[in-house]
Amino acid sequence: MKKCVFSGTFDPPTAGHEKIIKTCLKIFDEVVVAVMINTGKTPLLSAENRKYLLEKLFKDEKRVRVEIFSCAAADVLEKENTPFYVRGIRNTIDFEYENANFFANRRLKSDIITIYIPAEQDSLHISSTLVKNSVKFKKEYREYLPAAIADDLIKMLETAGES
Repeated sequence: MKKCVFSGTFDPPTAGHEKIIKTCLKIFDEVVVAVMINTGKTPLLSAENRKYLLEKLFKDEKRVRVEIFSCAAADVLEKENTPFYVRGIRNTIDFEYENANFFANRRLKSDIITIYIPAEQDSLHISSTLVKNSVKFKKEYREYLPAAIADDLIKMLETAGES
């Protein structure tokens, strides 16, 4: 059985994240979506809310498991007993960032196999930051969200944006 880890802060989960996970399901038997707690970032949503949304998004897909982690990606791969680490890439900036991380991760886990999945052309502009800024400036952002969780997510974002 082939398993991969797709990690990120998912703050919030976007339609781009959904597409990457669906692509992973075409390649792997199991996809572990690792909701990372990054102490260098101030999240808009709690890790538990992000996990809830991702679980709801893939509630009918038994091959997707969502977990919360507060450790290095290499540690997640070790815990999950897989070398396959998936990263979504939208542009050259993402590639440079992810490639630098690859070399850092390789020092921590020598057998890591990083797989870059490019975003679809219609998703190149979608990011969690775009959604957060849209919330902040009261601009429309529903089109950037997965339809299955859009209503829940909008309520959470609007509540978070008020605090």
